[in-house]
Amino acid sequence: MSRRFEDLMLAIWSRRAGLSTLLLPLSWLYGLLSARRLRARARTAWRAPVPVVVVGNILVGGTGKTPVTIAVCQALSARGWHPGIVSRGYGAAVGPEPRLSDDGAEAVRLGDEPALIHTATGAPVAVHPRRALAAAALLKARPDVDVLIADDGLQHTALARDLEIIVQDGRGIGNGRLLPAGPLREPPGRLTRADWLVTHLAADEPTPHGHPSTAPHAVIMRLRPERVTQLASGRDLCWDAWRAEQGAAPCSAAAGIGRPERFFAMLRAAGVTLSRTLRVPDHRTIPAVALRDLPPGPVLITPKDAVKCVPPHDARLWAVRAAPLFSDPRWLDALDQALRTAARDRTSTAAGITL
Repeated sequence: MSRRFEDLMLAIWSRRAGLSTLLLPLSWLYGLLSARRLRARARTAWRAPVPVVVVGNILVGGTGKTPVTIAVCQALSARGWHPGIVSRGYGAAVGPEPRLSDDGAEAVRLGDEPALIHTATGAPVAVHPRRALAAAALLKARPDVDVLIADDGLQHTALARDLEIIVQDGRGIGNGRLLPAGPLREPPGRLTRADWLVTHLAADEPTPHGHPSTAPHAVIMRLRPERVTQLASGRDLCWDAWRAEQGAAPCSAAAGIGRPERFFAMLRAAGVTLSRTLRVPDHRTIPAVALRDLPPGPVLITPKDAVKCVPPHDARLWAVRAAPLFSDPRWLDALDQALRTAARDRTSTAAGITL
């Protein structure tokens, strides 16, 4: 999807008028068919022998699922778990068999987001459009995995889940309508059935009206720069050291993610003067010709863009790794405890069957 078309659709989906209203009959049909499909898949869902937590969204476009998945994976690893990641592998021609990071974790093999998650966490990753196949392949190859995290798997009900984390952003629920009259894959009420609702906001963005207080657990997430790595040399600096080295000199920034403006806003909030910004369609590689048109000086990019860059690297490129700040960090402790309960329930069920 081109950025111009995406901007047009976002404008349409922000209001309940005009073209959005004309498209309502198609939304009703979409809702009917989608609900039927989700129910049919759920009835025959494959249940993994280990707990499964799903990270997903009901809003089309980038909401911040990847940083949440990374944060969950790192938090569970720190608490003694051995997580494995399953994902669709968007952007990679996966083929009939699942692909595992053990056989190569390049973005061209796994897709940019699974490759980024593996790079950031070290957790094993399996990708396939049928998440249950990916999960089974991962558990067979890595028997030490004791919890699965399904990235962008909310609507993939063929994989049974124990816990759900829905991620939204400052758009909230948009105009509250289903595709194509609105930006939603599922009705707004779906948010209240999640175990956790994480709202990803830019540094200066207010809490959206669509943030429901009725959600079991509602958490705000904002990102702040933590480290910066030069792609050409591998030189890695903490954010404050890099800022001190660069001084007040302006930089450029480029992003091929769902919401590039959020990345740019984070940089500005952290004190960076951006002389130019470059928006690239989500999952696309930043074109070298577009980089040449940027002013001299550092070009800041996201880690998701960095995993798609191949040598030789432009010496101006610096990947910014961001750390999440949660309004209530204790939600990760609660997630850990909920998964331990799920694991105990599985053990008890298995023991009962054996007896």
